[in-house]
Amino acid sequence: MKDYCLEVASKHEGFNAKLNAMREYLQAYTLMLMHGEGLFRTTAFIGGTALRFLHNIPRFSEDLDFSLAKDRKAYSFERLMKGLKEELALAGYAVSIVYKDEKTVHSAFLKFSGLLYEAGISPLKSQNFSIKVEVDTNPPEGAVLKTEVVNKYFPISFLSYDTASLFAGKTHALLSRKYTKGRDFFDLGWYLSKWKDLTPNFVLLKNALKQTGWKGEIPSENNWKDFIYKVVQNTDWVKMKKDVENFLEKPSDLNIFTKKNILGLIK
Repeated sequence: MKDYCLEVASKHEGFNAKLNAMREYLQAYTLMLMHGEGLFRTTAFIGGTALRFLHNIPRFSEDLDFSLAKDRKAYSFERLMKGLKEELALAGYAVSIVYKDEKTVHSAFLKFSGLLYEAGISPLKSQNFSIKVEVDTNPPEGAVLKTEVVNKYFPISFLSYDTASLFAGKTHALLSRKYTKGRDFFDLGWYLSKWKDLTPNFVLLKNALKQTGWKGEIPSENNWKDFIYKVVQNTDWVKMKKDVENFLEKPSDLNIFTKKNILGLIK
């Protein structure tokens, strides 16, 4: 399996293209292993990578994010990490896993040794490559769950959120994040251009904002666009572009998803 991962990277030119392709293959392989470990009986796949796998957003993503959804007694982060390490080692990867499961959000780094060098991405044998995994064990209530089947390198079946619930997560990030994450704004433009009448799951959005200490009026069906418009209008677009451009299939997409055009999509 590692040989195929290296082959995937070799088919691309340039640092970002090779890195993004290799990372996405490893994400798909990890998701397949997670399915085998039974994760998706209890846990939903969410976030930017879920958006990429489910809806083919034209940008790559870094992390694997999950939300504990049901049957919590059957969930064990420690067991999951041990299973992943064993299977990745059997596939030929030199991997170590550092994880923490004491807090509400369980987190881990899957660290692959020597892979960047073998893929021709880095000249340094000692440079590690990591995939971050996070599981929110106390997510806000209100998400609508769906079972999805995706074929990206491997056929994978997983539990996820419906589109309105995923969009609620993105809306929450836009309203509450304390720093500029360009991928949030690119995703917003992409959502609004793909689904003209899409609105966030307001039950989930309300609960998420309350859970993270939101002060003031809660966005509703009548005014949520006003809140988003203000955030986009006040964003430093230079910082936005710098954060997202290395993750795009086509960096020229930023000529379409400009601040002006995204504001137009909102209104």
